[in-house]
Amino acid sequence: MANPLYDELFAVHAGRDDPFLIVPGGTDVSYGDFLDLAAQFAHVIAAAGLRPGDRLAMQVEKSVAALAVYTACMQAGVVFLPLNTAYTAHELSYFIENSGAALVLCDPARHADLAPVADTLGAQLETLDAQGQGSFADKAEGKPKRFGTADRDIDDLAAFLYTSGTTGRSKGAMLSQRNLLSNAHTLTDLWQFSDQDVLMHALPVFHTHGLFVATNVMLLAGGSMIFLPKFNADQVIENLPRATSMMGVPTFYTRLLDDARFDKELTGHMRLFISGSAPLLAETHVTFEARTGHRILERYGMTETNMNTSNPYNGARRAGTVGFALPDVELKVTDPETGAELPRGEVGVIEVRGPNVFQGYWQMPEKTAAELREDGFFITGDLGRIDDQGYVVIVGRGKDLIISGGYNIYPKEVELVLDDMPSVLESAVIGVAHPDFGESPVGVLVAMPDETPDLDAISATAREQLAAFKCPRKLIVVDALPRNTMGKVQKNILRDTYAALFAK
Repeated sequence: MANPLYDELFAVHAGRDDPFLIVPGGTDVSYGDFLDLAAQFAHVIAAAGLRPGDRLAMQVEKSVAALAVYTACMQAGVVFLPLNTAYTAHELSYFIENSGAALVLCDPARHADLAPVADTLGAQLETLDAQGQGSFADKAEGKPKRFGTADRDIDDLAAFLYTSGTTGRSKGAMLSQRNLLSNAHTLTDLWQFSDQDVLMHALPVFHTHGLFVATNVMLLAGGSMIFLPKFNADQVIENLPRATSMMGVPTFYTRLLDDARFDKELTGHMRLFISGSAPLLAETHVTFEARTGHRILERYGMTETNMNTSNPYNGARRAGTVGFALPDVELKVTDPETGAELPRGEVGVIEVRGPNVFQGYWQMPEKTAAELREDGFFITGDLGRIDDQGYVVIVGRGKDLIISGGYNIYPKEVELVLDDMPSVLESAVIGVAHPDFGESPVGVLVAMPDETPDLDAISATAREQLAAFKCPRKLIVVDALPRNTMGKVQKNILRDTYAALFAK
């Protein structure tokens, strides 16, 4: 039976003794041992009654076992739904219900909170912790280390990744095997990865960057990954001499530059530093090159498409740009009103078409039709232009998306929480430049007449209802929000007003 994604990324490594995951402070994991564990997990998934096309949702800490669950889903033909570990039970209930997940994996510490949710929605609930222990792992003990790989087609769904819109309702982006495989092939070739590479992996694995870019590329190349549970500057610096490459978000690089140990000698053997998920400041480009002699390669992607563009591996990596469209991706800039393609140099909405573009939003045909054209072009909502040398420049984002530390924050979702607070008449959430996180959310509040909002209480309640990265770092009370003649809040004015709020 054929299963293109599993066959090309995983099955080719069966029995290999070469290291796949290098675990600082732990035991390195060979390709063969990793696939044995994944097969045991696949048996547990199948025993739970899941069949090809069913959904498995996972909210667990990054670990070897967590990555093996992804692999097990691919082998069993189950659609994988990774969820941000910061999401609250309130947020998770929507994802589980909307996706129709038949099995949910969570950290043992979250079991009590999620059990009522899973029970109400008819989902099975198992646990898996950062050490690879829990009820799910217990059920895998003694299971065979071989599993009959499910027969899947290249256009069958492999994963859901949830993203949000200005309405605050999250959308499940459906990613097929073709979407994931095509991007892995393109990036492996473009960035010249091989089985000699050792990637510094400090990214989360619930996000497209750490999972479908970093991991899939290394699987296809057959190299190794230094698998850190999260970004820690000391751990990165300690282990960097073993690496040849690194993928990160701007925050990683600004924090490394804050450490005097991060210098040309430490990075002299490195082949490539890649940055994405948020814009990299030109100042960071310059400082990084001066300190290390390396020029960071910046690229552009999104949940619905994985990667769309990249600065060249060989050639000028231009600060302030995200390079050129990938070899198998078509990119154009269009008039947001008419959809007509604009001349080079003019700012408009970026649209992309290629084998990387997702299949649509789960159970949202109207939203899919609004953003995915009949000819296959996806309307990204990002504003940009193509400069005179063909480099793509992102100049802004539609939908007022905020990207903080590589994570997407959709203002409307936060505003709905703030608007419901005592003494708050209305709110506007904006992204303000932050030296470490790229942007941070700020809540601008208008008080009800003759009332004074308790900002500490509002912050505390927000933390109960929202993931920590979504919570406003500052709350500001104003008399009124600026509006245009149509009554729409002018967030651009707010962003200009508070642009220096986090300046050092």
